[in-house]
Amino acid sequence: MHLDDAIAHCLGQAHVTEETPFGPEVLVYKVAGKLFALTDPGDFPPAINLKCDPARALDLRDQHPAIRPGYHMNKTHWNTVVLDGSLPAALIRELIDHSYDLVVRSLPKKLRADLHAASHRRYSPNNPPPG
Repeated sequence: MHLDDAIAHCLGQAHVTEETPFGPEVLVYKVAGKLFALTDPGDFPPAINLKCDPARALDLRDQHPAIRPGYHMNKTHWNTVVLDGSLPAALIRELIDHSYDLVVRSLPKKLRADLHAASHRRYSPNNPPPG
């Protein structure tokens, strides 16, 4: 998977914003103001930091050399996923979804309900969500 595809998948999640709070070189993806992914498009090979369940993070790192402890992040809860072509695109998409879901689940119940309601108002069979 190319970085552009990973970014498109991040942006395809409901209510996601792309921001640059750490300067123009770092793209940050948030839902309800909470970070779930970030990348520096200037890095080579490209990589993306994603939130991950701590036990799963360790398993993924053991199984895949391209998944490492989160660079400049809390290494218990974040992985750096190197997009060097060694990981299946389906796994990268699933890890982006997992990161997004972890953040959404950590939001207050009322905010989760508001996001859910807004998604249902915004999308219909004639106007499906992106992705």
